[in-house]
Amino acid sequence: MSTSPHTPAFSDPAHAAPPARERVLIFDTTLRDGEQAPGCSMTRAQKLRMARVLEELGVDIIEAGFPAASEVDAAAVAAVAGAMRRARIGALARCQEGDIVTAARALEAAAQARIHLFLATSPIHREHKLHMSKAQVLDTAVAAVRRACALCGDVEFSAEDALRTEPEFLIEVFTAVIAAGARTINVPDTVGYTTPAEIAALFARLRREVVGIERAVLSTHCHDDLGMGVANSLAAIEAGARQVECTLNGIGERAGNAALEEVVMALRTRADRYALDTGIDSTRLYAASRALSGTIGLEVARNKAIVGDNAFAHEAGIHQHGMLVNRTTYEIMRPEDVGFPHTRLVLGRHSGRHALRERISTLGLGIDDARFETVFTAFKTLAESKREVLDADVEALVLGTAVHARGPWMLAALHVGTYVGGASIASLHLRHVDGREARETATGSGPVHAVTAALVRASGLALEIIELRVRSIGLGAGAQGEAVLRVQHDAQELRGRGTSTDIVEAAALAMLEVVNRIERTQPRALANPTHPHDGNSHHDDEARHVSVA
Repeated sequence: MSTSPHTPAFSDPAHAAPPARERVLIFDTTLRDGEQAPGCSMTRAQKLRMARVLEELGVDIIEAGFPAASEVDAAAVAAVAGAMRRARIGALARCQEGDIVTAARALEAAAQARIHLFLATSPIHREHKLHMSKAQVLDTAVAAVRRACALCGDVEFSAEDALRTEPEFLIEVFTAVIAAGARTINVPDTVGYTTPAEIAALFARLRREVVGIERAVLSTHCHDDLGMGVANSLAAIEAGARQVECTLNGIGERAGNAALEEVVMALRTRADRYALDTGIDSTRLYAASRALSGTIGLEVARNKAIVGDNAFAHEAGIHQHGMLVNRTTYEIMRPEDVGFPHTRLVLGRHSGRHALRERISTLGLGIDDARFETVFTAFKTLAESKREVLDADVEALVLGTAVHARGPWMLAALHVGTYVGGASIASLHLRHVDGREARETATGSGPVHAVTAALVRASGLALEIIELRVRSIGLGAGAQGEAVLRVQHDAQELRGRGTSTDIVEAAALAMLEVVNRIERTQPRALANPTHPHDGNSHHDDEARHVSVA
């Protein structure tokens, strides 16, 4: 061995580079198992769009669908296979000739392809679904793997309901399919029945007793029926699994699958325990989660780990104080590590003085200690009647204006028309406390989109709506509609809320609250003002920098 004159021929442990860590492959089945769940189906275009998101995220294997299920699904798999170049594309197939050939045909354009075979092995499935003996199951699995290997160089075999299969039979099946050519062996907890200790013990036994296991990658696929999908996946990884099958937001059959973002961040955050890497760019997790939510229309729960709205939000006074002193007191991850906008200290009935004082300072409002105590008392009273005290409320408390006062711009009139099969159109009239007026009209993909677009046009501000949520407060004819939105303006995030028996008006009031906050802190004329009674309406169709999501 030769060395340079400037390089010592010995290794200094204190300065040695850290050893390369083992890699866990991320097999994402959002487009197959996830998409099978009620309410989660996707069109071919939607699957293609999500596949691009997954590839950019760094997923190793994208299971694009089940081609034999329908011609539509086969076409979607083919479209994904032809478009992706970095990720390996998988297609599911039963251990049947027709399924295998259909899967191979759908994967023809893939730069890297995998046929994923599955066959149930548990006594419940053998008796009640397959009506097959152990010997028949074994022969069918081996024949299918050989056939798939003749058509594709990468074959995975899954023993459906593996965790309720006799371990001795599972070992026999896996030994046989590895000998037949399978190079990934998946051990699914199909019905979410197992526990972390049980699955760890099984994986340890498989590693000891399956002949040829060193030639294959052990994979885990856990469902969440008992709420242990992620815990079971991590236990399997600790016991030797080096592929984990998961989905974005944990979508999937029944209670869903192990959530990709939770598995990835558990491995990263607890690297001291697992010492394993993935190829996932964690800073894209939040965006990927929201891309899926927007595609299938299934909202992410606020308390969802890693990507839920509350994942990096704090309301309790003790927690907020700790966060202001040192964020590690109550956060084990940085929000930017998962692409989350930022930590949010939510002002509510549980908040204390430290958080309120910090928010007042952030808003650029000067206040002395005596005045602060008065404002804090008023804040606690207000917080008892509102789930969240917004910046506009704090501003009103500090400045001594009525908390529910609107202005300087008021909504004088609003008209919205919706046409079946076409765009919606909104016309609005704003009136300023100084007598100025503004009128604007805009179209949108729906009435809420149209009215927020009209307000953005009228304001002439560079506003980007990050999120808009609407919900009903109460039931019956007198129920109120509430709209809450988050808007980006000059690198600052602003929040607005509006309530009305008309949900479209509520959205308009929420947007107007944001416009008014900007107007109060940065006085300027609206883009399209008119003088009272002149009857003119100005519509400047030149492109302004406006983005309405």
